[in-house]
Formats: sequence, C-alpha cells, structure tokens
Amino acid sequence: MLNKIVPYQEHFHDKLIDIWYQAVCQTHTFLTDEDIEFYHQMLQNGALKQVEIWLELNENEEPAGFIGLDGTKIEMLFVDPKYHGKGIGSRLIKHIENIKGSNLQVDVNEQNDGAFAFYKRIGFVQVGRSELDSSGRPFPLLHLVLKNHA
Repeated sequence: MLNKIVPYQEHFHDKLIDIWYQAVCQTHTFLTDEDIEFYHQMLQNGALKQVEIWLELNENEEPAGFIGLDGTKIEMLFVDPKYHGKGIGSRLIKHIENIKGSNLQVDVNEQNDGAFAFYKRIGFVQVGRSELDSSGRPFPLLHLVLKNHA
C-alpha cells in the first residue's frame, strides 16, 4: 500500500472534519459531548484554514489522516480510527521534520495518554505544562519538543 502525503486541498475539508470527529470521539474520552461540539464548531468555522495542513491519502486517494502546523508547532494530528496503528501519524511527523527541521513542538492533552505515549515513542520529551488549553478551557496541556536526533 503506497500512501502519499500531499498539501491541504479544499475539496477534502469535510472529510478532514469527519476524521477529526471520529478520532476525537475515540481518543479524547475526557471530553463531554458539549466540549466536542465546541471544538467541532471551531474546526467547521475555519480553524483548518489557519494552519498549514498536510494529509496522507490512502490507496483510494482519500485522506486517512492529517497534520496541521503553525510554523514548527504541531497544532493538530488526527488519523481516521480505521487506520490507527498503521504508521500514518509517524509518517506525517517525519514528513514535517524533513520540511521544517527537528525543532518541532506539540501540546498534548494531559488526559490523552495514547497521544502522549505516541509522541514519546517517536522522540518527543515534555518541557512544560499548562493548566488550561489554548481556548482557556480546563484541560491541562503537556508541552513537548522533539529531541534533537543529532
């Protein structure tokens, strides 16, 4: 299966929102339905257009996962739950590292053990913590940076 990573394409917008929704419902079990709806509205109202997005297409040329960046900061990384554990997240981060260099950062919800374990496994280390998320909501964030692979 030869998947390819491509820049954001407008006609995939709704599919990316759907991937986000499916992934969040499965992995962000600490969020209420109201919380998920709050973030869902943010995405539908243009949050995807505020970041640089790369997506991995599956064998049917449809998005299987995507990563969104602000400079060297990963703002979002979501993979369709059907494709969890197949290396898509790792490939997207490797792609970004090849473009941006290895000083990547990411914030992870403290309650999202799976995401924290994923980032640690590929070389990120925690450098800080915040009590509130970027929307001022009470979901603590762990601040991670990619260790220099030199």
